[in-house]
Amino acid sequence: MHRYPRLLSSLAPACAAAGVFLACSAPPVFAQEPGTPFADRPSVYVQAGRSRYDTNALTVGLTLPWQWKRELWGGELHGYWDLYASRWTYDAVPGGHGSNTLIGLTPTLRLLPDGPGSRWFAEAGIGATVARHRYHTPGREFSTRFNFASHLGVGLRLGAQQRHELLLRLQHVSNAGIKHPNPGANFLQLRYALHF
Repeated sequence: MHRYPRLLSSLAPACAAAGVFLACSAPPVFAQEPGTPFADRPSVYVQAGRSRYDTNALTVGLTLPWQWKRELWGGELHGYWDLYASRWTYDAVPGGHGSNTLIGLTPTLRLLPDGPGSRWFAEAGIGATVARHRYHTPGREFSTRFNFASHLGVGLRLGAQQRHELLLRLQHVSNAGIKHPNPGANFLQLRYALHF
């Protein structure tokens, strides 16, 4: 488990650049043609998460799918922009409770292992966040307001038209060594999304 944050921190700049390159060549879908599957449409979501250092995160966001798709390993790979705002609450230094607000943008790749109709999916993304102020708790102190946010997740699309999604994610937030200290924070998150 200790290798995961270091690995993602070292890969973050290169993966973020690759994600931005892919996303720029694949504009998001804003206007939907009649008959477009709901899973290929934008979604709104709410997400709750917790880190092992007693930080709770409540997030609301919007996903904007790309018009880019590829076949991969017998399944379908596609991507989307994830735009969100998150509120972190925690025990603050030098005592009492603290909170922080972050905004973020993450290009995300999603694999549907059984093709477009697959109910199960896996995804990964690396993006950027900017916080209102530096995160500082008795056990953690970030040195920057700007950080990378990377995640791995597995999810399930629900309903006859697959309008609903549940997604379980592991997210790592750190500055990838731009400045020290850089302890990072890991969150276990559960997301509910509704496509429209």
